[in-house]
Amino acid sequence: MNQKRVVFDFEIDFSNGGGLQGQDFRLDIDGDSIADDALADYIVRDLRLLMVGSVRIRNKRIIEEAHKRTA
Repeated sequence: MNQKRVVFDFEIDFSNGGGLQGQDFRLDIDGDSIADDALADYIVRDLRLLMVGSVRIRNKRIIEEAHKRTA
């Protein structure tokens, strides 16, 4: 069964220095869309990141495909 996923690039800056980037990162979503601020919160939670300063979301698109992660 195909469901909605969001594909996006991101940049995360940490408040204690350093950063993290991802390209073509995919996350399962409920519904047909997700706001950038909600997506930023989702990725920080999903990756269990601490000391996050800022998150930038780029090239976001919604696709339909089967979810890969099991419950």
